[in-house]
Amino acid sequence: MVFCFQLTPHANIRYREAQLKLGQAELQCLLQGVGLSAPVAPLRIGGVTFLTFEADALTPAQLSALSRHSAALMICERVGDMLRPLEKDDHNYLTEDLAEVLKYKGKTSAVFTHMMLNCAIAASDFFALDTPLTVLDPMCGKGTTCFVALQQGMNAAGVDIDRRDLKESADYFERYLQYHRMKHRLDQGSRTVRKHAVPEAIYTTADTREHFREGDTRTLSLFLADTGLTGDLMKKTPAHVIVSDLPYGVQHAPQDGRRTESFTQLMKRVLPAWHAALRKGGALALSFNVLTLKKDVLAELLTGAGFTVMTQEPYADFEHFVEQAVTRDFIVARKD
Repeated sequence: MVFCFQLTPHANIRYREAQLKLGQAELQCLLQGVGLSAPVAPLRIGGVTFLTFEADALTPAQLSALSRHSAALMICERVGDMLRPLEKDDHNYLTEDLAEVLKYKGKTSAVFTHMMLNCAIAASDFFALDTPLTVLDPMCGKGTTCFVALQQGMNAAGVDIDRRDLKESADYFERYLQYHRMKHRLDQGSRTVRKHAVPEAIYTTADTREHFREGDTRTLSLFLADTGLTGDLMKKTPAHVIVSDLPYGVQHAPQDGRRTESFTQLMKRVLPAWHAALRKGGALALSFNVLTLKKDVLAELLTGAGFTVMTQEPYADFEHFVEQAVTRDFIVARKD
């Protein structure tokens, strides 16, 4: 049988140009996650480009998992010259506006973040886990990764050293919860980690009031701290996957709280802490600007910190143009 995926055209024309390449790689990752070995190829049908692959009839579980594709608009089975739409599962736990409404300069696309999340989960041992995963962004900024994870029904944790960014993230989430009249609880406090006082805010909520009362909830944990403390902060609740968008250039120069660091200095310092924050069998996906950080350098640093870098297809090449000063790529690695 031939299955066809139509991708939702992205509003950003720059990203749309790369969407076919990235969507093809993402679908290949998901297929591997459901145990299918099938090449994915683009095909024009009726003037529309689809991603296609051949396989036996999909099981309901496989179709449901493939429905998680970040850009899938419609999934069809090709029958002769006709396309038969298949029922695509809606995996949104919270409403779609959660990751989209908050706008700011330099924001990473929520669709791209969702794609990185899917690829990381597919590379992990937890693809078929039937309990909510925990997703960590150790350089979360204003929280796009956390919001994408929550929207998909996962627990989210974010660490950042910028007080204003974290406050804006927390204020936005509070407004979101109030706007949608969602039951929630906020626990605020501080903990001492390696002689550093770390303020924390932990939101607990659920998709329905009934689930909240029953304790079937999800959490968003925000920590105001240097990312080098991430391993200690997540010691009791290690993440299943880590997804983060690294700073792209000088205007977003990484900080250790006292001085500006080079990208290589930053990664060498913090990757061991990120490794400690991840469960065995978990996976990490990091996006970066190849003009300021070379992929082979990052791969070497990840290997030195104990990660196993995924170098085989479809994880080998996610590079794409974003703007004049940014050519973006991302790398996936496991904790074995």
